[in-house]
Amino acid sequence: MPSTMKHIKAPQPGARIVILTGAGISQESGLETFRDPHGIWAKVRIEDVATPEAFARDPEGVHAFYNMRRQRAATLDLKPNAAHAALAQLEQQWPGDVLVVTQNVDSFHERAGTTNLIHMHGRHAEARCNFCAHVVPWSGDMSLADVCAACGRAGGMRPNVVWFGEMPHAIDKIQQALAVCDHFISIGTSGNVYPAAGFVALMRKLGRGHTVELNLEPSQGASLFAEAHYAPATEIVPRYVEQILRAL
Repeated sequence: MPSTMKHIKAPQPGARIVILTGAGISQESGLETFRDPHGIWAKVRIEDVATPEAFARDPEGVHAFYNMRRQRAATLDLKPNAAHAALAQLEQQWPGDVLVVTQNVDSFHERAGTTNLIHMHGRHAEARCNFCAHVVPWSGDMSLADVCAACGRAGGMRPNVVWFGEMPHAIDKIQQALAVCDHFISIGTSGNVYPAAGFVALMRKLGRGHTVELNLEPSQGASLFAEAHYAPATEIVPRYVEQILRAL
């Protein structure tokens, strides 16, 4: 469903922009998505690897899953793509606030140059202690033998990612940004995972701001957006950013 992008509503200079990104923006960098027919959750049960209960029941199995994902990412040496670069360019050149809120646990946004960034679902490259909540950078394998540098206890180090049933990171800060947002852009999301899937509905309820969906195909909440354009992220995002910067 290609988009010619002939009709866009560019934000006014100085407008506060909030951008939500999901797995679709990183897929073209070589990362698997979670919810498509061949995605991660088609191969592994959420209940076995991505809940606090799974870690309590089988910590070794959960560690094995995330160790495999870290190893795969390191082996492939994946890089940010043109969509990540375009959002970094927007942040650098826009005469106003630009906040990127990502559901992704990869580091592509920061590697592309984005600085005003919230990882609402955490990061693969970090570990968090289940006992004292201390967070540290992490690149190698993780196991029950690892000791927390803050509290000195072993057995509690876990990936610093938000599992199902847990509260996303910085949700209060995100909601505050949406409450004053003038232009909300959702990129590469399925519209299935809450609370992120409810951001566009919140914007409508608040009665403020223009809402835009940039996606490969319509999301579950596509009808809630005031404007939508569909194409691969590496095509649609740079074109959209180019047009709104050109309108300055």
